[in-house]
Amino acid sequence: MIARFFAPYLSAQLGQPVMVENRPGGSTSIGTKLVASSEADGYTLLFSNTPTHVIAALGNASISYDPLQDFAPIAAIASSSLVLVIAPAIPARSVPELVAYAKGHPGKLNFGFGQGTLPHLAGELFKAVTATNIVSIPYRGGSQAISDLLGGRIHMNFGAGSTLLPLIREGKLRPLAVTSPTRRPEQPEVPTMIEAGLPDVTVVTHYGMLAPASTPPQVVATLNTAVNQALRSNDIKVDMTRIGFESVGGSAQDFAASLAEDLRQWAPIVKITNFQIE
Repeated sequence: MIARFFAPYLSAQLGQPVMVENRPGGSTSIGTKLVASSEADGYTLLFSNTPTHVIAALGNASISYDPLQDFAPIAAIASSSLVLVIAPAIPARSVPELVAYAKGHPGKLNFGFGQGTLPHLAGELFKAVTATNIVSIPYRGGSQAISDLLGGRIHMNFGAGSTLLPLIREGKLRPLAVTSPTRRPEQPEVPTMIEAGLPDVTVVTHYGMLAPASTPPQVVATLNTAVNQALRSNDIKVDMTRIGFESVGGSAQDFAASLAEDLRQWAPIVKITNFQIE
């Protein structure tokens, strides 16, 4: 969604069409591998997000590319966080109350997620940090998990605010906390995980563009400049906030640092939870 949203702004800066082509499959590895092996001329780029880009490589032994060494980061474009939501029938109105309920009813609560996704890993992180016995229910996709959450078949979910916000506003789901360092402007009443006493469950996703590793530095610089110029528009900032994102920008080095930090954060969690991408 954010790639298609941003493409016209980037096109205006570059003076040529920017086409977005979805290449799903393999928990993003199919499209990612295609870009890694493409000609390094700046015309075939990868739009991904920092946790997914590194998690796919960590959780799937069949992936042959290196998420850091085989790509040249261009720029971060947007950021978002996850929101922890529960079914209204669960008698908890805060994270501490949810943790207390889970500990008082071990194995009775469950959480649903798309298999091999960031919400999957965030939920496993939550369970590890809180030492709770919450049953993990994998789905082929996140939308199926949300459908069953609405139907009362599962109890909790970590999801993107842009997806869950309409359901929250309709009262169909109860938000308990966001995983961003500060409260989100579109949900100012929802506390952060830090405020809830769980700073280790701070999860921020940076969305951005990468190129094949051997792309010339001047090409990367041209694309980085175009991204940052596009993000200076007040309209794009307002529109991003409306759909649950914040504009980021910055240097290629800044985006590279975000990727490296996510690799550092998630590698031990993948190991201790035996997280695998099917």
